[in-house]
Amino acid sequence: MKKQDCYYLGKIVSKFSFKGEILLKLDIDRNSSLKFKSIFIEIDKILVPFSILKMSLHKTSLLKIKFEGIDNEKLADSLLKKEAFLPIKDLPKLEGQKFYYHEITGFKAEDLKYGKIGIIEEVNDQTSQPLVLVKGIDNNQIMIPLVDDFLVEILRDKKKIIFNLPEGLINL
Repeated sequence: MKKQDCYYLGKIVSKFSFKGEILLKLDIDRNSSLKFKSIFIEIDKILVPFSILKMSLHKTSLLKIKFEGIDNEKLADSLLKKEAFLPIKDLPKLEGQKFYYHEITGFKAEDLKYGKIGIIEEVNDQTSQPLVLVKGIDNNQIMIPLVDDFLVEILRDKKKIIFNLPEGLINL
């Protein structure tokens, strides 16, 4: 499995028991679809599959996991601070105005008043408000806050997102 074919699930932050259980801090929008039997953990820049024996939600953003073959503290220690991934193909399809951030990479961005803005390069969700990073027509970078009020329509078949942005936002 290649990293570009996966999405980031979260990071292993601590051990949970002396039997090898770990706590994975989730970094996903919804945790209602946590029904997977294995995950990939990045070890030395390689995604390694791990089968899950037992898994449960612990508090709100932690997942307690017991992996097959990880049965003591020493083995669990080797997984600490490692990142976990799942295949993109296993994500449920979203429709309408809902989308995954990785899904809109490469989409054209347009504004109702301004017209063509550019191509979406990525979504930065590490800020308090997610930002769409667009490579503008003039090769400049434009940051658009990902706010429901600005989003008019997603045209998946045309790989296009239409915004209604406040005056002057594009020129910042």
